[in-house]
Amino acid sequence: MVDVILGLQWGDEGKGKIVDYFAPNYDIIARFQGGPNAGHTLYVEGKKIVLHQIPSGIFHQNTINLIGNGVVLDPVTLKKECDAVAAFGIDVRKNLFISERTNLILPTHRALDKASEMQKGDSKIGSTLKGIGPAYMDKTGRNAIRVGDLLDKNFTTQYIKLRLKHQKLLDNFHFNEDISAWEEEFFEALEFLRTLKVVNGEYFINNLIGSGKKVLAEGAQGTMLDIDFGTFPFVTSSSTISAGVCTGLGVAPQKIKDVLGVTKAYCTRVGGGPFPTELHDAVGEELRKIGNEFGATTGRPRRCGWIDLVALKYTCMINGVTKMVMTKADVLDTFEELNVCTSYKVNGEEKAEVPFQMTKVNIEPTYKTFKGWHADSTKIKEAAAMPADMASYIKFINEYTGAPVKYVSNGPGREQIIHL
Repeated sequence: MVDVILGLQWGDEGKGKIVDYFAPNYDIIARFQGGPNAGHTLYVEGKKIVLHQIPSGIFHQNTINLIGNGVVLDPVTLKKECDAVAAFGIDVRKNLFISERTNLILPTHRALDKASEMQKGDSKIGSTLKGIGPAYMDKTGRNAIRVGDLLDKNFTTQYIKLRLKHQKLLDNFHFNEDISAWEEEFFEALEFLRTLKVVNGEYFINNLIGSGKKVLAEGAQGTMLDIDFGTFPFVTSSSTISAGVCTGLGVAPQKIKDVLGVTKAYCTRVGGGPFPTELHDAVGEELRKIGNEFGATTGRPRRCGWIDLVALKYTCMINGVTKMVMTKADVLDTFEELNVCTSYKVNGEEKAEVPFQMTKVNIEPTYKTFKGWHADSTKIKEAAAMPADMASYIKFINEYTGAPVKYVSNGPGREQIIHL
């Protein structure tokens, strides 16, 4: 049996804490897509740690953590992350497993990412420059080097061949930066990677499921960044939706049971791309300040706006969401009024659907206004203690999306979750 936790907006929904909260109920936590552009923030023993590639169950000593084949893996980031986790007394060699089909991010992938983004000028998509797009391009172009290739005696030949191909592309971009230090770090990290448990991921996970073990598949980024269904071209390079679990881990669709979708009580977005409910005023600034909205991976200030129910209903539909988790509800504690987007005016016409290409139409959000609850929600432990105005805000979201909010996160602490 596989349950899934994924983001229903543009990423940064607070999935790390939610996975960490649910992790003790599962035997395996598995990452099924994305790369080191994802940052899942956890608080362990009161200290903050951001995980980029290691699944968020690593701090639960009896939990198996699997990096699946749908992930693109940067060995350098992985080594640094393992060192950071080891500082908490956790031995990653014990419960971290990596699928041999996982694709590697090479130093030249990072260089290509940088060169390509620089050339785009004003039409930059806001890449994190971690080499993710170019790594996925090599995967679909059937050129990629995978973790299992590290054990092949011809690995160096394979590496040189791909590096030369990349060098030709970099020459076309007139990219002259010296990346020899990146390469040195990369080969050092490969030696470390060879000491970890590399497994045949699809057999590994299916055998565990067959023996009655419970799997939690952990998504990175959010549905509105999905390569197919997101705000293309301002998207990531992988399948961030529940269907990506099947291709990113090698499990059959009927093995998936619950899909827990995570949404903020408002909306944020990092980097370029359409964002219909974005606020360019003092309210947006206030949301950013109270919510401490700066990227976990990049530190970039996040764009902030009201919750967009047109997009949220769309992402619930695509993922088959069975339960929603609403995070950062406490950020709205002090607002007099709250707006909720219930439809779009697309080129002057009222619509309740996400358009094919948001960048090519003029979208105006239509709002329904709710009274703020003016109470400190961070102290609430149970649903009965919730202010009436907070309960009616959530009830409206349930009714509009058709997917029930079952959990409300009301602070960064692991225990700050109200079960509805």
